[in-house]
Amino acid sequence: MMKPLKLLDRTLEMLTILCFVGIIVTVTVQILTRFLPFSAVWTEELSRFLFIYAVAFGAPVAMKRQEFISIEFIFNVIPKKVRHYYQAFTSLVVMVVSFFIAYHGYSFILTGQGQTSATMAIEMSWIHASISVSMIFLGFYALVNMVDFLVSKGKRGEQQQ
Repeated sequence: MMKPLKLLDRTLEMLTILCFVGIIVTVTVQILTRFLPFSAVWTEELSRFLFIYAVAFGAPVAMKRQEFISIEFIFNVIPKKVRHYYQAFTSLVVMVVSFFIAYHGYSFILTGQGQTSATMAIEMSWIHASISVSMIFLGFYALVNMVDFLVSKGKRGEQQQ
């Protein structure tokens, strides 16, 4: 199980990096064309789409690393012996909500079929798919975290504190 999980981790990390590099290149082209006799009208749209997918790929990575913000007040009030159950419960809630959004995101993908973006003529269902893609991976990593909290009894989480 660890090798496929590491492969998924690295793939999402690389896709996030590639999206951000793409944003940098696209915005640089946009700036440079301001001084040229032609303009690249597609750059604004591409940078927006790359940003959407950078977040879609980066959010699950943050979930895996447990880098999302949390309410420390609640966490610190809970006795240390049951903190891992609290963390497992919050992961369960995130997982359920993520899969719910991913499921309903499919209908959003269908609304984009046949519609294309203004300057690049990209089918909008590909852009709308970012919601379901992100939520599926976010839910998966919430499940991994939940199992980890229950199996390790929160030892990893307490070491980070």
